[in-house]
Amino acid sequence: MSRHADAAPHSTGTPDRHPGKDTEDARTAVTVFVALGANLVIALAKLAGGLFAGSPALLSEAAHSVADSLNELFLLASLKRSNRAPDSRHPFGYGKERYFWSLLAAVGIFVMGGCFSFFQGIEALRSDHSETRTGYLVGLAVLAVALVAEGSSLIRALVQVRGQARGSGRSMREAVRAADDPALRTVLAEDSTACFGVLVAMAGMGLHMITGEVRWEAWASMIIGALLVFVAYQLAKESRGQIIGEAADPALRRALRRFLEEQPEIDTVTTLLTMRLGTRSTLVAARTDLVGGLDSEEVEEVLVRLKSAIRAQWPIADQVFLDVTDASPNDRERARRERRQLDETVAAGREEPGTRQQEDAE
Repeated sequence: MSRHADAAPHSTGTPDRHPGKDTEDARTAVTVFVALGANLVIALAKLAGGLFAGSPALLSEAAHSVADSLNELFLLASLKRSNRAPDSRHPFGYGKERYFWSLLAAVGIFVMGGCFSFFQGIEALRSDHSETRTGYLVGLAVLAVALVAEGSSLIRALVQVRGQARGSGRSMREAVRAADDPALRTVLAEDSTACFGVLVAMAGMGLHMITGEVRWEAWASMIIGALLVFVAYQLAKESRGQIIGEAADPALRRALRRFLEEQPEIDTVTTLLTMRLGTRSTLVAARTDLVGGLDSEEVEEVLVRLKSAIRAQWPIADQVFLDVTDASPNDRERARRERRQLDETVAAGREEPGTRQQEDAE
């Protein structure tokens, strides 16, 4: 049937306030502040110890902590700026600010952490440096303190993830994979990498002290660098996809499609498009073929009712567009194929990180 009705989004023009999300943002901010404080203290301690001991592994760890400190500032900026109200230049809000600042954090990890660690390792291989036993012990003591501080920050982040897991009925592993907040995900990646990097640095420094061969510290430094480059790549890859425009996870898309197809006024949902606009905002655009016999006023009432119902049931779907169009045989076949593929994706558990997005928003 060919009818065109006003399909303006169901939106108030101001950012929706979800008490649960606001509380989670506050917890994330505390987690980031804890990580920032720990990294600042650790960076100074590692730098002083690295210069005193002349340890390339320790200096690499200092660069890692400096990069992490800068990244925490980026993440704090993302938490504040992403909650600004929509305006005429950004009618869908500023939710993607989180993804942009997370991308900058990934670049910081790559340049200040990974590249500097490789440089330190290569320089160590070219030299024949040896340190006094006191220097080694000072360096190991600094790393031990760093491990405690980094571990405390990691535990704080894991506690927050555990709370999210219990609230959504998931395991810790599922909750980590499903973390929609790039700030929390970045802190988790940084802290876990930092703890592993400290252990590698301690091993390299200890072997250097025992054998007198600097290559152990050099290789430790380059292992740390390779790890940081890998983590930076993964974080940047995720942020890139979200900035470009990532669809909502399959579970939410399937639930939306099923809801629309169950409506008595809808004959076929020919197309359903979604895009995540932030951690608490998702755009939904659907083309539907309505049953026959509806006049223009009834079509308008149906569209308004459906948009309101979607917004009430899935608060994260705050930008809803519905278009009425005629469905051709090819459209119907494509719709059946897409529905089948979506069912298979959800059933096979191949959801992208952030699955159960709709559950977290309710």
